Amino acid sequence: MANNSDNMIRTWFWSGAALVFLILVIGGITRLTGSGLSMTDWKPIMGSIPPVTEAQWQDAFEQYKQFPEYKENNSGMSLAEFQYIFFWEYLHRMLGRLLGVVFLVPFAWFLIRRKFSRKQFLRATLLLTLGIGQGLMGWFMVQSGLIDIPEVSHYRLAAHLLLAFIIFGCCVWFALDLDSVNYERVNRGKELNYWLNLFLGVLVLQIVWGAFTAGLHAGHVYNSFPKMYQSWFPPEMLIMEPAIRNFFENMTAVQWVHRVLATLLGCMGIMIWLRSFFLKTSGTEKKWLLALFGVVLLQYAIGVFTLIYHVPIWLGVLHQAMAMVLFGVAIGARQRIGKAEAVQI
Repeated sequence: MANNSDNMIRTWFWSGAALVFLILVIGGITRLTGSGLSMTDWKPIMGSIPPVTEAQWQDAFEQYKQFPEYKENNSGMSLAEFQYIFFWEYLHRMLGRLLGVVFLVPFAWFLIRRKFSRKQFLRATLLLTLGIGQGLMGWFMVQSGLIDIPEVSHYRLAAHLLLAFIIFGCCVWFALDLDSVNYERVNRGKELNYWLNLFLGVLVLQIVWGAFTAGLHAGHVYNSFPKMYQSWFPPEMLIMEPAIRNFFENMTAVQWVHRVLATLLGCMGIMIWLRSFFLKTSGTEKKWLLALFGVVLLQYAIGVFTLIYHVPIWLGVLHQAMAMVLFGVAIGARQRIGKAEAVQI
């Protein structure tokens, strides 16, 4: 039975997961509107104060004009257009700061009041470390687009996105671990744990290649499905040397990998759900696996529509948000079934 301290800490973890999810959505809008390079410096404290007066806005705009994105992509942009893209990047950074406050203040209170168990303290410290790392990674990513080429490195984008998913997944796992649930003792071996671990491994790869697809704008080529126009394997998939480089830097090959991993995840989601009927799973576990089955197929459909409609902003953001929902459901299913497995005799 969870005590009052556990309930408060669980709520704290869930609030962190919710804020990370919101930041991901705003981050998707920031990327798809080309807003990510509109703030050209990183001031963790003073950067919380946006331009207010006309002179301050003009100064920020003039600073933006000194960088490659304006010179190569947005030459002739009006001040109003600059304010629009500045808004999304500013909101993204402010939500990151808010997450820091939401984490640090309760962390200090729980620590001072000795509410943490040893395991909870170690988990909270891990989240603190990951959060600091994410802030640094965000600026490291932005910095890559302020030098010569007005595009952030898709490798750094992938690292930034994957770290956000890891923080979100930790929050979900830690929160669920504090739930008071009566687990049935069942005799089904470790098969579902194995398949869910494999599913999560493939999903992590898919998140990385999704970031590669976004960073390289690979969703704007071969906007047909299931074939890539008339071919299953487009001829320009292997034009780079060495050949392995294509799967990381060639738009066509990166999109192909993203499609293949999505199909593999869809098949795995169906298989895991069907397999649960042949094993002695509880009603709660079946619900988690049904949710996994439903979300993975919904995400697959959203991905297809995002592609064939040339990545409109709302679909691109929905696709990214649903990826985090899928990750959360997969984490939840693995945690629940793993914990039920642990109580077996």
